[in-house]
Amino acid sequence: MFHLREPKFLKLLDLTPEEITGLLDLADDLKAKKKAGTPHALYTGKNIALIFEKTSTRTRCSFEVAAHDLGMNCTYLDPSGSQIGKKESIADTARVLGRMFDGIEYRGYGQEIVEDLYRYSGIPVWNGLTNEFHPTQILADFLTARERFGSLAGLKLVYMGDARYNMGNSLMVGCAKMGMRFVACAPEKYMPNAELVETCRSIAAETGAVLEFEPDLNKALPGAHVVYTDVWVSMGESDSVWEERIRDLFPYRVTAEAMALAGPQCVFMHCLPSFHDLNTTIGKTIHDKFGLDCMEVTDEVFEGPQSVVFDEAENRMHTIKAVMAATL
Repeated sequence: MFHLREPKFLKLLDLTPEEITGLLDLADDLKAKKKAGTPHALYTGKNIALIFEKTSTRTRCSFEVAAHDLGMNCTYLDPSGSQIGKKESIADTARVLGRMFDGIEYRGYGQEIVEDLYRYSGIPVWNGLTNEFHPTQILADFLTARERFGSLAGLKLVYMGDARYNMGNSLMVGCAKMGMRFVACAPEKYMPNAELVETCRSIAAETGAVLEFEPDLNKALPGAHVVYTDVWVSMGESDSVWEERIRDLFPYRVTAEAMALAGPQCVFMHCLPSFHDLNTTIGKTIHDKFGLDCMEVTDEVFEGPQSVVFDEAENRMHTIKAVMAATL
């Protein structure tokens, strides 16, 4: 079975293109076994800890179901169930968990936390999301794209909206690694960090990837294979930023017109949750305050034939299972 060189999955920058491909191939195999009802309890008796300083539906369910399928037990630690970073340092927590568990997932804040968990625990550590990167989501996205188009090399992915944080960062890194064409379509002040851009340009020079930063939708969208977006306000940010984000990013919401610009070959992706209707508390609040019936994507696109968002959501579980299998 395929294994990573190092027993960690902290950011895609750590992996070679061949390792990313290996994870996708393993996810394909494990997904086929799951669909066929073929048991694959490869790690019976192992125990893993799931640290969630930020809540999640998909990430938690994916890790728990994947762990059970692999024969493992898991312990869920929410912000109230751990002293991590409060009464106990990250290093001390890592050394304690490393003596009790066989692997640790972390979903929370700074990238340095997940890096320290790996440094001090002595066991595999997996990044379920940090402020800077969201690598398990990108694997699910790439598996979904590969299922749809056959391969990743040369695919054009347009990310619309706020490209400064974990999703924009991770998609740019992933596209650079896999020889894809990444286009950030956003206002200038919402473009990715310049230092990371330069790092990705160096990677692209070796893989043949193309990186573009284009505020004009009419130039960015034509010929896209994937149009991708995310919520406009990230977890942990203040509600006070909504007005500014709506004003700046409203022209960049994914509409039927935007998808028509991209072309009929294009699919729509979103890491979820999405504010595409008024069936959420936040969606209703934004409607009452600003009069919007959707935000980053219209309901027409989200529910339309080009949307593959629930394929992505399912593939979170298959790719996370591959990550754990390849590092334990």
